[in-house]
Amino acid sequence: MHPYAERYRHSWRLRIAPDPGETRRIERWLATARVFLAASALAAIRMDPTELLGHSWAAYGLFVFYLANGILIMMLLRRRQQSTAAFRLLVHAGDILWPALISLFAEGPRSPFFLFFFFVLAAAAYRWGLWETLGTAAAEVALLWMECFILLHGWLGPRGWPALSQFLGLRVNLPEFEPQRLFMLSVYLIVMGLLLGYLAEQQKHLRGEKAVVTGFLSRVRVEDGLTGTMQKIFQETMSMYGASRVLVASQESHSHRVFLGELNNSRNGPPSEFRWLDARPADAKTYLDDFPGEVCHASADGDGWSVLALDRDGNQLTAVNPAAISQLRQAQTFSSVITVAFLFAEEWRGRVFLFNASWRGEKQEELRFLLNLVHLVGPAIYNVYLLHRLRRRASAAERARMARELHDGAVQSLIAVEMQVDVLRRQAEAKRPIGEDLGRIQALLREEVLKLRELMQQMKAIDVDAQRLIGVLNDTVERFQRETGISARFVTDIGVLDMPQRVCRELLRIVQEGLVNVRKHSGARHALVRLGSSGDKWSLTIEDDGKGFPFAGRLDHDLIEEAGKGPMIIKERVSLIAGELTVESSPGKGTRLEITVPRGEEVPHEF
Repeated sequence: MHPYAERYRHSWRLRIAPDPGETRRIERWLATARVFLAASALAAIRMDPTELLGHSWAAYGLFVFYLANGILIMMLLRRRQQSTAAFRLLVHAGDILWPALISLFAEGPRSPFFLFFFFVLAAAAYRWGLWETLGTAAAEVALLWMECFILLHGWLGPRGWPALSQFLGLRVNLPEFEPQRLFMLSVYLIVMGLLLGYLAEQQKHLRGEKAVVTGFLSRVRVEDGLTGTMQKIFQETMSMYGASRVLVASQESHSHRVFLGELNNSRNGPPSEFRWLDARPADAKTYLDDFPGEVCHASADGDGWSVLALDRDGNQLTAVNPAAISQLRQAQTFSSVITVAFLFAEEWRGRVFLFNASWRGEKQEELRFLLNLVHLVGPAIYNVYLLHRLRRRASAAERARMARELHDGAVQSLIAVEMQVDVLRRQAEAKRPIGEDLGRIQALLREEVLKLRELMQQMKAIDVDAQRLIGVLNDTVERFQRETGISARFVTDIGVLDMPQRVCRELLRIVQEGLVNVRKHSGARHALVRLGSSGDKWSLTIEDDGKGFPFAGRLDHDLIEEAGKGPMIIKERVSLIAGELTVESSPGKGTRLEITVPRGEEVPHEF
């Protein structure tokens, strides 16, 4: 069970424990604010000393100590790897105590230093939520009333203050601590704590919903496939809403085929698996049509149904018809059900059913969240479906290309070889010389072996990075020389290569394609592959001494595009890495291909 989903179901406040890094940042921000508040208070006292009664050394010392305390907390947070709960509670307890102490040295608790009360309430709201902020406000009120009791009715009393005041140079504004005045201040603190705590609680509520959605989206993985992804998503949904079973019904628009899938909750056993059920066209009426609203909750109420339905915008529908729920009850067994609709690109429509769900929280708000969850997570699941469908089509196209290559190449050549071998058999029976024909057959077989190897090389997935590229290029050129008999070399002046992996793969493919063209078309005896780097560009050149292209001169990238000349496959691969291709041809003397790729250029992602 995903921890976010567990917290979501069992906490009506969607309380989510922040990660240690986030907690540490919060404490750092509060420490910075604490130091700023203390420094601002000292500056205010400096500018207007009348804010402190008596201007006592104890009052100044208290503010300096508060500033030093803030700096110490900031330094501890910078040195510690994480902030523990005990440390945060200790710091917060000190923050609660400071305003009560400062009120003794000011004109009273309603002086401008009331900001210290506000800071501790804001800190509680920022750290936690509503109840902790209200608790902090109650603690502040309790401390103020305790001060009132000590000053007016306690063991010091009005007569006990002269000696203490003379020792500390302290003069307390006793009228400010009268119960009538403290009562209104207490009301202010409680109301302010309620307001700040409520706002913080709503912010954490939104953050909790965002975390739940993020947790759901993290479960969407292409490698799991559509069935595996739906299993993980529905397991999270069942855990979050306490459902006993999940059923999904969908219909494809163009074929009208209906699909049903089911996942059962296995609380006491191993995790259940999502499975597809046999569906009929008539099931569309049972599971997809006539349900009230975009999302609804229905529970058995005597002989009828109690239904709460919301439209697409989350507004409650006043008039609902429970006939579809009754029809669903004939096909499924349940006492309550939540159903939410989805629509994917006008191609698929469907509904998700959560049977026998139970959760804490206000139903209408929970249904709104479920509707929002489906709208956010549904497209990600649909993308998994589209990606797998595109991959299947790409695989089918690749298989068709391979079949065409084999039919037009190897199969045709083998048929030709079979016919020539039959001719040789007859010549051998007639005792005619067959050496020349055997040489021709051998050359044809050698050519087809090379073509099959090249085809297998194109099919092979390439996993090459900057550290391996130079070695792989060198091996590719050496293998080309061994297999073709054409003298070939690879040279480079690069010691350490920092090329992106995508560029490495495409450059290797370009070299492979270039060498294939040298073997097939050039009639060359020598070939050279050079990889270099100059300034902000990488450069790759492929040279041969063959017959060249049917034009003389040098064509840059733009001229090649305009004239429609040059190697097409290489041009496409160069474009994929935002590079430029230059072709230099000397008919009868050879060809030189030069590819330049800019450093730091953002390369389009490969599908």
